[in-house]
Parts: sequence; C-alpha cells; structure tokens
Amino acid sequence: MARVLVVDDDHTVREVVVSYLRAHDHEVDEAGDGESALRLMRERPADLVVLDLMLPGIDGLEVCRRLREQGSVPIIMLTALGGEVDRVVGLQHGADDYVTKPFSPRELALRVDSVLRRSGDVAPAVPALLTDGDLTVDSTSHVATRGGETLALTTREFDLLRFLLAHPGTAYSRDDLLQQVWGWSIGDRSTVTVHVRRLREKIERDPTRPERLLTVWGVGYRWEARA
Repeated sequence: MARVLVVDDDHTVREVVVSYLRAHDHEVDEAGDGESALRLMRERPADLVVLDLMLPGIDGLEVCRRLREQGSVPIIMLTALGGEVDRVVGLQHGADDYVTKPFSPRELALRVDSVLRRSGDVAPAVPALLTDGDLTVDSTSHVATRGGETLALTTREFDLLRFLLAHPGTAYSRDDLLQQVWGWSIGDRSTVTVHVRRLREKIERDPTRPERLLTVWGVGYRWEARA
C-alpha cells in the first residue's frame, strides 16, 4: 500500500479519483490548491502525487518544481485535452507521467500502480550497479552519480539512464523505449524526446553535442559506452 496525494481544485474529480485509488488499496490524501498540497507533503509525505496543472494560487507547474527541489517523489500530471504544450512543459518540470482530461479513473489508477512499481522495483535482467566512465547507476539505492556528484533525476529519467547503460551500442526507437523502459504499449513519443533532452542536460559535457546519448537519425537513440 502506498500513500498518494491527489491535488485538484475540482471536488468531483478528487472524489472520484480518491475513491478509485482507495479501491486499489492506497492510502489517499487530497488537496484543492497548491498551498495545501505543499503543506500536506511537509506534514505527511506521499509516495506519489497526482497533480492537476490548473490550480488556484500556486499552479501545478510551480508545485511540481518545488516538489522536485525537495526530492524525487513520482508525479503524475493531469492536463487539459489537446494541451500538448502543457504536457511537454509538465515533463520538462519533472513530471513522471501525465493523464489527459477527461480521463478514465480506472486508467489513472492503473497508471499510479505502474509508476509506483517503476519507482520501487528493479528489473531482474539489469544489474543493480551499472558503471560507464564517470557515471554510476545504483538501482538498490536508486542513486545515479557523475564524477562522484549525485544527479538530480526524476524516476522516469533514472529508468531511462539505467536501461541505456544496461544496453550500450543498441539503437532504440522512441516506441521501443516507451515499451521497454516504461511499459507503455501506446503513448506520446514526445515523452521520450523530452526525457532524452533532460537527461543530456545532466550527463553530457555539452548537451548540444552529445557524446553518450546519441541520436540515430531515422531510428531513435543509442548509448555510446565510454572506453
């Protein structure tokens, strides 16, 4: 059982989502605005946050940014129908997943379970400790370092880095990465693009001229292992 914080200013939406999550055996707190959400996270830290983008006062993006400064709690962002820009911006601010409104509460509950599994489990086929030059990924402690310095990675970024380090030299399409890293049979390919860009900013000496996480034109991406 995990503790989930649901943040949405629509009481009806909160009521339905909370009901479904409790039916999935989660302990659920709820908040109707950003201030209350941040206060609850200080008082009763959640294992995952379901966060609406449009909130009164402090909006969802700012709440997401502040939560990312405090730690790596998984965040699922709720975005408006057709709001591709909002989804991309949410991912850039550190959201691990998103669900578009109007949504199926059952789908959201399944997404919550999926993100919690990814944030807590280690795939048995991947060694717990991976190294490549000055990069180290420790799945047991869920910590990645570069040159001895801890990298501030979201759960999704950590999963992507771990997968790539475990499979150097192989080119993967964005669809491949959606499926093999995050378990999505369908999904928005821009999710991969955004996380590749964010990861490059944290692991490359010059993100505009990557040496490790390479683009394979017409295919996708490949990890170039250090000698």
